[in-house]
Amino acid sequence: MQARVENKKPSTKKRMFIMIGLVLLLIVVIAGIKALTIYKMISGMKPPPPATVSTIKAAYSEWQPALTAIGSLRAARGADLALDIAGLVTKVNVQSGDEVKEGQVLLQLRDSEDAAQLHQLEAAAALAEVTFGRAKQQLAVKAISQADYDSAAADLKAKQAAVQQQQVNVSKKQLRAPFAGRAGIVTINPGAFLDSGKMIVTLQQLDPVFVDFHLPQKNLGELHVGQKVTLMLDAFGNKTFEGALSAISPKVDSDTRNVQVEAKVPNPDRVLTPGMFTSASVEVGEQQRYLTLPQTAIVYNPYGETVFLVKKKSEFDKAQAALAKGNDDKAQPAAKDAGKDKNAKDADPKGKDSGKDKGQPQLPPDALVVQQVFVTTGATRGDQVAILKGLDDGAEVVTSGQIKLKSGSPITIDNSVQPANSVNPTPQEH
Repeated sequence: MQARVENKKPSTKKRMFIMIGLVLLLIVVIAGIKALTIYKMISGMKPPPPATVSTIKAAYSEWQPALTAIGSLRAARGADLALDIAGLVTKVNVQSGDEVKEGQVLLQLRDSEDAAQLHQLEAAAALAEVTFGRAKQQLAVKAISQADYDSAAADLKAKQAAVQQQQVNVSKKQLRAPFAGRAGIVTINPGAFLDSGKMIVTLQQLDPVFVDFHLPQKNLGELHVGQKVTLMLDAFGNKTFEGALSAISPKVDSDTRNVQVEAKVPNPDRVLTPGMFTSASVEVGEQQRYLTLPQTAIVYNPYGETVFLVKKKSEFDKAQAALAKGNDDKAQPAAKDAGKDKNAKDADPKGKDSGKDKGQPQLPPDALVVQQVFVTTGATRGDQVAILKGLDDGAEVVTSGQIKLKSGSPITIDNSVQPANSVNPTPQEH
């Protein structure tokens, strides 16, 4: 009997493993082809052109410590003039913008009735004075009684008081300048009827002027009367006006914790006008010498402030090599990590420049690159900032165009347009 031979077929589980293996092999082949294509594309790409930046050399300058605030101008003396009685205007003796003297009559109301009554009262007072003189003589020779003499004296005083009262009534019909100054706009004309209390003209004494502003209570220890104050107003561009601190309020505002300060500023040309908006700067302490840069040169990061130094490629490589060697000699891991900080030094921890990476052309030794370093900033003054640590005098620093930069990035310098670097910047309207 012939033996029966059975055909053995692979099991379903085995066939599944074979299919999965074939699919994985296909994926690997496709990924390899894609990676090779991308590598060839990257190798054939041209390197990006050097970034265009503007630069400046750090230099020392003298700084005068100052406290700045916003204030408003106020006249030394100012008032809106009015009369406390109503009447018909007969004369206007001032024109808009006139310089007037103290006591000058500016406006006259009709006072003919009051003047006539004053003359009548003056005549009665003169008669009472004669009568009193006669009574005084008669009393000396005992021709009249003491009671008649006292009656004549009282009548004289009453008549004189009536004259004084009427003189006040007549003076109320005149508007006089209470102090010397400049008159404002006059709109009253003769023949107009004025109500009592209506403002007739404003009078302002413009030399000197005062400026009122507020400073935080923490600066009270730095303030004292007599300190130099400099004013800047947008109406006069870069022109400054100098004065002195004249008063410090004895009370601190409990809501804002600020103290009100007053400064007195000479105004011989009368160009400063009450109510003008001004920037006031109070000089405190002695001058100090700081290494200065434009504020745009500083890159502010959560881990600190940095700047980009301009160096030649050869100098940059030497610095990176020295840094790498120094890091290798140190045993502390923390020191090694500090040397490898990508934001303060080159991104390559071994000190190799990115230009030496595979597929990238190497930069010539005299090419300009940047190195990012940490700095410690101090006080600010206008568009400038003081550098306390991390920078040497004369170092060339990037002032604009830092967005795409990192340590080792090639650059080209174009200083045709420089960022703002003014001690006292003013708003510019175009």
